[in-house]
Amino acid sequence: MPQLSIIVPTYCEAENLKNLIPRISQVLKDSDIVAEIIVVDDNSPDETIAVCQTLAESFPIQLITRKQERGLSTAVIAGIDAAAGEFLLVMDADLSHPPEAIPDLYAALQNQGVDFVIGSRYVNGGSTEENWGWFRKLNSRIATWLARPFTNAKDPMAGFFAISRHHFLKVREILNPVGYKIGLELLVKCRCRNVVEVPIHFADRTLGTSKLSFKEQLSYLRHLKRLAEFKYQNYAYFVQFAIIGLTGVFVNLAALSILLHWLIRPVAIAVAIWISMSTNFLLNRNITFSYARHAPILKQYLTYCGSCLTGAVFNWLTAETLCRSFAYFEQNTLLAAFIGILTGMAFNFILCRYLVFAKQNTVRDEG
Repeated sequence: MPQLSIIVPTYCEAENLKNLIPRISQVLKDSDIVAEIIVVDDNSPDETIAVCQTLAESFPIQLITRKQERGLSTAVIAGIDAAAGEFLLVMDADLSHPPEAIPDLYAALQNQGVDFVIGSRYVNGGSTEENWGWFRKLNSRIATWLARPFTNAKDPMAGFFAISRHHFLKVREILNPVGYKIGLELLVKCRCRNVVEVPIHFADRTLGTSKLSFKEQLSYLRHLKRLAEFKYQNYAYFVQFAIIGLTGVFVNLAALSILLHWLIRPVAIAVAIWISMSTNFLLNRNITFSYARHAPILKQYLTYCGSCLTGAVFNWLTAETLCRSFAYFEQNTLLAAFIGILTGMAFNFILCRYLVFAKQNTVRDEG
């Protein structure tokens, strides 16, 4: 029975595997670690299958070929599902992660109380290839900065990490990563508190091509949205709701400035309000409450209009009550109106969250 399972997701990495697997095997032998190597391939059109079959004659390697699904994160999950080890280690196949660091990550994970171990570029002793371009460095730093609300780890974007099976199984059923950052997904959903970062030298690939693309960067933003909703729940939904509400102000004013050229003022104001309310509905349906975007749209829209009317009523009641009840607010009507806006927004949000876009148990979050 292996102590450690090493999961290597691949797509068109046949040439790199020829170098990687022997290096991993030698490190395991030198460190007296009993481990299995699981290669999860997304049906690469290169020679990955043939290379793995050849390598399996000499090394403890298992190949899983996925023909119906794609993506690094889900490939990692598939590999872990098939793993037999109590400790799980994930690394890339492109030789950017040094196999020689495996014993250090494994040893750190075995320490009592450690939840997660990262092969880190950004702690003391860690480094990246000197010829790494400024754009890649900037991209990495921005992505790391965007992950700050979720973890204090210095390199949370790393694809070289280790976790115990115990921690993984606790969250297996709620994992829904999108894109490449399965490590960040596990860090957040496992609620890892004691994270150890082992310094590594991150090398640039010499064979094959990078899988990073603009599409993957957009996927990362979608992933952050999901993680924010998981960790901060209604706070995250409300921030999105408020931002979209703010955009509605600009839509309203832009529409009004155009409509005044063709319509009388009362009609133009009414139509501008309707346009901004409708755009807010569409944005909230597809962004803030994206889990509900497959529900019947007409019913949602009519209910949304009702919630907006309710929010407007509470807005008016709050401002009017403050002005009538307190001399201070009677002299500061704008402040009373502002509090009324916040009150109306809060009621509108509650109605949207739990009525208009109510989450059904049978609908999986696809935000």
